[in-house]
Amino acid sequence: MRLRLAYQPPYDWEAMLGFLAARAVVGMETVADGVYSRSIGLNGVHGTVSVWPGTGDALEVELDFPDPALLPQIIARLRRLFDLDADLAVMQGHLAKDPLLARLIAERPGLRVPGAWDGLELAFRAVLGQQITVVAAIRLAGKLVAQYGAPLRSALPGLSHVFPQASVLATADLAALGMPKSRGRTLSGVAQALLDDPLLFVPGREDGVARLLALHGIGEWTAQYIALRQLRDMDGFPHGDVGLRRALEVLEGVRPTARELADRAEVWRPCRGYAAQVLWTSLSRAD
Repeated sequence: MRLRLAYQPPYDWEAMLGFLAARAVVGMETVADGVYSRSIGLNGVHGTVSVWPGTGDALEVELDFPDPALLPQIIARLRRLFDLDADLAVMQGHLAKDPLLARLIAERPGLRVPGAWDGLELAFRAVLGQQITVVAAIRLAGKLVAQYGAPLRSALPGLSHVFPQASVLATADLAALGMPKSRGRTLSGVAQALLDDPLLFVPGREDGVARLLALHGIGEWTAQYIALRQLRDMDGFPHGDVGLRRALEVLEGVRPTARELADRAEVWRPCRGYAAQVLWTSLSRAD
């Protein structure tokens, strides 16, 4: 099935694709020739989706999914994943009061905040990324998908599994994949929390961050990261993030403390999450 997902221009597909490519999990995601493809699962039904830039301010989507009744949910998830409904003019107008952000936004006016296909998947990515590199975290995620994910029959090369279900992960010995036992317990606990509260990762939930912080092993950075990318809180801001502090060091010559970054970001409210994406992107370009 072919779909077109419209957006209000501009749209920086290069930045979006670069972000997704750097975090693509083997067996579950591929990026090739400007196309992002991944396996998807909804209500126990599995399929694949491929996305690339089209003409006329829209993304082109090729969907292979056996249950057409779930199409509205799939479209809604894709729109969040690719941040197609962002009000860039409002956020950029507010953040441009900061001269540094004004310059960075002018360089990448179509920058969006990448979302997530699934809340549990995003939470696992965030926890796996605690205190290790993105590359190491993605490697662990690939082992997790290969070990516990549902096998997928797909015509798309490289897509062999769907991200595991919460019921599987809640009882799995995840530390056996090569991570600290405490992190494995955190991951299983997150999966169990979703089973106990199916609305845990619903976008827009007002008490979303508080519920995440109540979980064992979920600190402020992880909760804010999940809030930004899954709950779609554009004010989600992991002020202790090393990457954000390093970005300011590269741009301005001085690395702020976490407290100094948090204080500076107060004037960026309610768009701190977009400011974070702007700073992260500037760092990736500098590297």
